[in-house]
Amino acid sequence: MWGRLWGFLYDKYFRFWLKWVLRLLTGKCELQRVLGGAAAGARRTLSVLRDAVHVEEAEVEKCVRDVMKEKRIEQRDTGFKANLHISLLQISGYKKLYLNVENLRKVPYDSENEEHEEQLIELWNLLMPHENLKARISKQWCDIGFQGDDPKTDFRGMGLLGLVNLVYFSKHYTHEARQILSRSNHPKLGYSYAIVGINLTEMAYSLLKNGALKSHLYNVVAGLPQMEHFHQFYCYLVYEFDKFWFEEEPESIMHFNQYREKFHEKVKGLLLDCNVILTLQN
Repeated sequence: MWGRLWGFLYDKYFRFWLKWVLRLLTGKCELQRVLGGAAAGARRTLSVLRDAVHVEEAEVEKCVRDVMKEKRIEQRDTGFKANLHISLLQISGYKKLYLNVENLRKVPYDSENEEHEEQLIELWNLLMPHENLKARISKQWCDIGFQGDDPKTDFRGMGLLGLVNLVYFSKHYTHEARQILSRSNHPKLGYSYAIVGINLTEMAYSLLKNGALKSHLYNVVAGLPQMEHFHQFYCYLVYEFDKFWFEEEPESIMHFNQYREKFHEKVKGLLLDCNVILTLQN
Protein backbone atom coordinates (compact mmCIF):
# COMPACT_ATOMS: atom_id res chain seq x y z
CA MET A 1 0.00 0.00 0.00
CA TRP A 2 2.73 2.46 1.01
CA GLY A 3 4.70 1.52 -2.10
CA ARG A 4 1.76 2.36 -4.37
CA LEU A 5 1.14 5.60 -2.49
CA TRP A 6 4.78 6.64 -2.86
CA GLY A 7 4.72 5.76 -6.55
CA PHE A 8 1.63 7.92 -7.04
CA LEU A 9 3.10 10.87 -5.15
CA TYR A 10 6.42 10.58 -6.95
CA ASP A 11 4.87 10.50 -10.43
CA LYS A 12 2.34 13.23 -9.59
CA TYR A 13 4.47 15.71 -7.66
CA PHE A 14 8.05 14.87 -6.73
CA ARG A 15 9.32 13.77 -10.14
CA PHE A 16 8.66 17.18 -11.71
CA TRP A 17 10.53 19.04 -8.99
CA LEU A 18 13.37 16.51 -8.93
CA LYS A 19 13.83 16.95 -12.69
CA TRP A 20 13.73 20.74 -12.27
CA VAL A 21 16.40 20.69 -9.52
CA LEU A 22 18.65 18.33 -11.50
CA ARG A 23 18.38 20.52 -14.58
CA LEU A 24 19.25 23.56 -12.49
CA LEU A 25 22.30 21.81 -11.00
CA THR A 26 23.59 20.10 -14.14
CA GLY A 27 22.38 22.44 -16.87
CA LYS A 28 21.02 19.38 -18.70
CA CYS A 29 17.51 18.04 -19.29
CA GLU A 30 16.56 14.47 -18.29
CA LEU A 31 17.04 13.15 -21.82
CA GLN A 32 20.54 14.65 -21.96
CA ARG A 33 21.43 13.01 -18.66
CA VAL A 34 20.09 9.63 -19.82
CA LEU A 35 21.84 9.65 -23.19
CA GLY A 36 25.03 11.18 -21.88
CA GLY A 37 25.44 9.01 -18.81
CA ALA A 38 24.33 5.56 -19.96
CA ALA A 39 26.46 3.12 -21.94
CA ALA A 40 25.39 2.27 -25.47
CA GLY A 41 22.86 -0.51 -25.79
CA ALA A 42 19.51 -1.56 -24.38
CA ARG A 43 19.62 0.34 -21.10
CA ARG A 44 20.08 3.66 -22.88
CA THR A 45 17.60 2.99 -25.68
CA LEU A 46 14.94 1.61 -23.33
CA SER A 47 15.22 4.82 -21.30
CA VAL A 48 14.28 6.71 -24.44
CA LEU A 49 11.42 4.28 -24.97
CA ARG A 50 10.00 5.12 -21.57
CA ASP A 51 9.46 8.62 -22.88
CA ALA A 52 7.12 7.06 -25.47
CA VAL A 53 9.13 8.01 -28.53
CA HIS A 54 7.50 6.77 -31.72
CA VAL A 55 9.29 7.57 -34.93
CA GLU A 56 9.82 6.04 -38.36
CA GLU A 57 13.28 5.54 -39.83
CA ALA A 58 12.85 8.31 -42.41
CA GLU A 59 11.85 10.76 -39.69
CA VAL A 60 14.76 10.10 -37.31
CA GLU A 61 16.95 13.03 -38.35
CA LYS A 62 14.06 15.49 -38.18
CA CYS A 63 12.99 14.10 -34.83
CA VAL A 64 16.50 14.60 -33.44
CA ARG A 65 16.47 18.24 -34.55
CA ASP A 66 12.99 18.77 -33.10
CA VAL A 67 13.94 17.22 -29.75
CA MET A 68 17.07 19.37 -29.49
CA LYS A 69 15.05 22.47 -30.30
CA GLU A 70 12.23 21.60 -27.89
CA LYS A 71 14.65 20.77 -25.07
CA ARG A 72 16.81 23.79 -25.86
CA ILE A 73 19.90 21.62 -26.33
CA GLU A 74 22.79 23.32 -28.10
CA GLN A 75 23.92 21.88 -31.44
CA ARG A 76 27.49 21.58 -30.19
CA ASP A 77 26.38 18.76 -27.88
CA THR A 78 27.31 16.24 -30.58
CA GLY A 79 27.41 13.32 -28.16
CA PHE A 80 23.76 13.76 -27.24
CA LYS A 81 22.80 14.14 -30.89
CA ALA A 82 24.63 10.96 -31.95
CA ASN A 83 23.27 8.90 -29.04
CA LEU A 84 19.69 10.03 -29.61
CA HIS A 85 20.04 9.27 -33.32
CA ILE A 86 21.23 5.72 -32.57
CA SER A 87 18.48 5.09 -30.01
CA LEU A 88 15.74 6.27 -32.37
CA LEU A 89 17.15 4.14 -35.18
CA GLN A 90 17.06 1.11 -32.89
CA ILE A 91 13.45 1.81 -31.90
CA SER A 92 12.20 2.37 -35.45
CA GLY A 93 14.34 -0.53 -36.70
CA TYR A 94 12.78 -2.96 -34.23
CA LYS A 95 9.31 -2.15 -35.53
CA LYS A 96 10.49 -2.51 -39.12
CA LEU A 97 12.20 -5.83 -38.38
CA TYR A 98 9.02 -7.21 -36.86
CA LEU A 99 7.05 -6.23 -39.97
CA ASN A 100 9.64 -7.89 -42.23
CA VAL A 101 9.59 -11.08 -40.16
CA GLU A 102 5.79 -11.05 -40.07
CA ASN A 103 5.58 -10.59 -43.84
CA LEU A 104 7.89 -13.57 -44.40
CA ARG A 105 5.85 -15.66 -41.97
CA LYS A 106 2.70 -14.88 -43.92
CA VAL A 107 4.17 -16.26 -47.17
CA PRO A 108 2.90 -19.84 -47.50
CA TYR A 109 5.30 -22.46 -48.82
CA ASP A 110 4.44 -22.98 -52.48
CA SER A 111 5.74 -26.12 -54.19
CA GLU A 112 5.07 -24.41 -57.53
CA ASN A 113 7.46 -21.60 -56.60
CA GLU A 114 10.93 -22.38 -57.95
CA GLU A 115 12.70 -20.29 -55.30
CA HIS A 116 10.89 -22.06 -52.48
CA GLU A 117 11.75 -25.46 -53.92
CA GLU A 118 15.40 -24.47 -54.37
CA GLN A 119 15.66 -23.48 -50.71
CA LEU A 120 14.12 -26.77 -49.63
CA ILE A 121 16.58 -28.78 -51.75
CA GLU A 122 19.41 -26.61 -50.43
CA LEU A 123 18.41 -27.56 -46.89
CA TRP A 124 18.64 -31.24 -47.79
CA ASN A 125 22.04 -30.84 -49.46
CA LEU A 126 23.45 -28.91 -46.51
CA LEU A 127 22.33 -31.49 -43.98
CA MET A 128 22.76 -34.66 -46.03
CA PRO A 129 25.71 -33.98 -48.38
CA HIS A 130 26.52 -37.66 -48.90
CA GLU A 131 23.00 -38.85 -49.67
CA ASN A 132 21.08 -37.94 -52.80
CA LEU A 133 17.41 -37.10 -52.53
CA LYS A 134 15.77 -39.71 -54.74
CA ALA A 135 12.51 -37.82 -55.29
CA ARG A 136 10.86 -34.54 -54.32
CA ILE A 137 8.10 -36.47 -52.54
CA SER A 138 9.98 -39.01 -50.46
CA LYS A 139 10.12 -40.64 -47.05
CA GLN A 140 13.74 -39.48 -46.97
CA TRP A 141 12.52 -36.14 -45.62
CA CYS A 142 11.84 -37.90 -42.33
CA ASP A 143 15.61 -38.43 -42.05
CA ILE A 144 16.03 -34.72 -41.32
CA GLY A 145 13.00 -34.50 -39.08
CA PHE A 146 9.99 -33.70 -41.24
CA GLN A 147 6.74 -35.50 -40.47
CA GLY A 148 5.89 -36.97 -43.85
CA ASP A 149 6.78 -37.39 -47.49
CA ASP A 150 6.29 -33.72 -48.37
CA PRO A 151 7.82 -31.06 -46.07
CA LYS A 152 5.57 -28.30 -47.40
CA THR A 153 2.80 -29.40 -45.03
CA ASP A 154 5.05 -28.73 -42.01
CA PHE A 155 5.54 -25.06 -42.91
CA ARG A 156 1.87 -24.12 -42.49
CA GLY A 157 2.23 -22.39 -39.15
CA MET A 158 5.37 -20.33 -39.81
CA GLY A 159 5.21 -20.15 -43.59
CA LEU A 160 8.42 -19.46 -45.47
CA LEU A 161 10.03 -18.07 -42.32
CA GLY A 162 10.41 -21.59 -40.93
CA LEU A 163 12.30 -22.75 -44.01
CA VAL A 164 14.47 -19.64 -44.23
CA ASN A 165 15.52 -20.11 -40.59
CA LEU A 166 16.41 -23.78 -41.11
CA VAL A 167 18.46 -22.98 -44.21
CA TYR A 168 20.23 -20.06 -42.51
CA PHE A 169 21.37 -22.18 -39.57
CA SER A 170 22.45 -25.02 -41.86
CA LYS A 171 24.37 -22.65 -44.15
CA HIS A 172 26.12 -20.48 -41.54
CA TYR A 173 26.65 -23.15 -38.89
CA THR A 174 26.88 -26.26 -41.06
CA HIS A 175 29.01 -28.28 -38.66
CA GLU A 176 26.73 -27.50 -35.72
CA ALA A 177 23.59 -28.21 -37.76
CA ARG A 178 24.84 -31.63 -38.87
CA GLN A 179 25.98 -32.41 -35.35
CA ILE A 180 22.58 -31.50 -33.89
CA LEU A 181 20.80 -33.49 -36.62
CA SER A 182 22.91 -36.50 -35.66
CA ARG A 183 22.12 -36.02 -31.97
CA SER A 184 18.41 -35.73 -32.80
CA ASN A 185 18.53 -39.36 -33.97
CA HIS A 186 19.49 -40.58 -30.49
CA PRO A 187 17.65 -43.88 -29.77
CA LYS A 188 16.22 -42.63 -26.46
CA LEU A 189 16.43 -38.81 -26.47
CA GLY A 190 15.85 -38.23 -30.17
CA TYR A 191 13.48 -35.65 -31.61
CA SER A 192 12.35 -34.49 -35.07
CA TYR A 193 15.05 -32.00 -36.05
CA ALA A 194 13.14 -30.00 -38.71
CA ILE A 195 9.87 -29.94 -36.77
CA VAL A 196 11.61 -28.72 -33.63
CA GLY A 197 13.47 -26.16 -35.75
CA ILE A 198 10.17 -24.78 -37.06
CA ASN A 199 8.80 -24.77 -33.51
CA LEU A 200 11.77 -22.66 -32.43
CA THR A 201 11.03 -20.27 -35.28
CA GLU A 202 7.64 -19.73 -33.65
CA MET A 203 9.40 -19.08 -30.33
CA ALA A 204 11.77 -16.52 -31.85
CA TYR A 205 8.86 -14.88 -33.68
CA SER A 206 6.70 -14.61 -30.55
CA LEU A 207 9.58 -13.11 -28.53
CA LEU A 208 10.11 -10.52 -31.27
CA LYS A 209 6.39 -9.77 -31.49
CA ASN A 210 5.87 -9.19 -27.75
CA GLY A 211 8.96 -6.97 -27.47
CA ALA A 212 11.06 -9.38 -25.40
CA LEU A 213 13.93 -9.19 -27.91
CA LYS A 214 14.44 -5.45 -27.53
CA SER A 215 17.27 -5.61 -24.99
CA HIS A 216 19.10 -8.28 -26.98
CA LEU A 217 18.80 -6.48 -30.31
CA TYR A 218 19.62 -3.04 -28.91
CA ASN A 219 22.82 -4.52 -27.44
CA VAL A 220 23.74 -6.39 -30.62
CA VAL A 221 23.50 -3.55 -33.13
CA ALA A 222 24.02 0.20 -32.72
CA GLY A 223 21.47 1.14 -35.35
CA LEU A 224 18.84 -0.65 -37.39
CA PRO A 225 18.27 -4.32 -36.45
CA GLN A 226 18.17 -6.44 -39.62
CA MET A 227 16.73 -9.82 -40.58
CA GLU A 228 20.25 -11.18 -40.15
CA HIS A 229 20.06 -10.43 -36.43
CA PHE A 230 16.76 -12.28 -36.10
CA HIS A 231 18.28 -15.30 -37.85
CA GLN A 232 21.27 -15.18 -35.53
CA PHE A 233 18.99 -15.26 -32.50
CA TYR A 234 17.18 -18.24 -34.02
CA CYS A 235 20.51 -20.05 -34.39
CA TYR A 236 21.15 -19.46 -30.70
CA LEU A 237 17.78 -21.02 -29.85
CA VAL A 238 18.43 -24.14 -31.94
CA TYR A 239 21.88 -24.70 -30.48
CA GLU A 240 20.85 -24.03 -26.89
CA PHE A 241 17.63 -26.05 -27.10
CA ASP A 242 19.54 -29.12 -28.21
CA LYS A 243 21.88 -28.76 -25.20
CA PHE A 244 18.92 -28.14 -22.91
CA TRP A 245 17.04 -31.19 -24.19
CA PHE A 246 19.90 -33.58 -23.59
CA GLU A 247 20.70 -32.08 -20.18
CA GLU A 248 17.07 -32.51 -19.10
CA GLU A 249 16.85 -36.09 -20.44
CA PRO A 250 13.05 -36.21 -20.99
CA GLU A 251 11.40 -39.59 -20.67
CA SER A 252 10.13 -39.40 -24.25
CA ILE A 253 9.29 -37.03 -27.08
CA MET A 254 5.72 -37.08 -25.75
CA HIS A 255 6.90 -34.57 -23.12
CA PHE A 256 8.18 -32.14 -25.74
CA ASN A 257 5.66 -29.36 -25.01
CA GLN A 258 6.49 -29.42 -21.30
CA TYR A 259 10.23 -29.05 -21.92
CA ARG A 260 9.72 -26.61 -24.75
CA GLU A 261 7.83 -24.32 -22.36
CA LYS A 262 10.52 -24.75 -19.70
CA PHE A 263 13.17 -23.71 -22.23
CA HIS A 264 10.98 -20.80 -23.33
CA GLU A 265 10.75 -19.54 -19.75
CA LYS A 266 14.51 -19.85 -19.37
CA VAL A 267 15.11 -17.72 -22.47
CA LYS A 268 12.54 -15.12 -21.38
CA GLY A 269 14.34 -14.88 -18.05
CA LEU A 270 17.68 -14.25 -19.78
CA LEU A 271 16.10 -11.55 -21.93
CA LEU A 272 15.07 -9.56 -18.85
CA ASP A 273 18.72 -8.56 -18.37
CA CYS A 274 19.34 -5.16 -19.98
CA ASN A 275 22.89 -6.27 -20.86
CA VAL A 276 21.84 -9.52 -22.52
CA ILE A 277 23.31 -10.73 -25.82
CA LEU A 278 22.18 -14.16 -27.03
CA THR A 279 24.16 -15.25 -30.09
CA LEU A 280 26.42 -18.18 -30.89
CA GLN A 281 29.39 -15.83 -31.30
CA ASN A 282 29.14 -15.06 -27.59
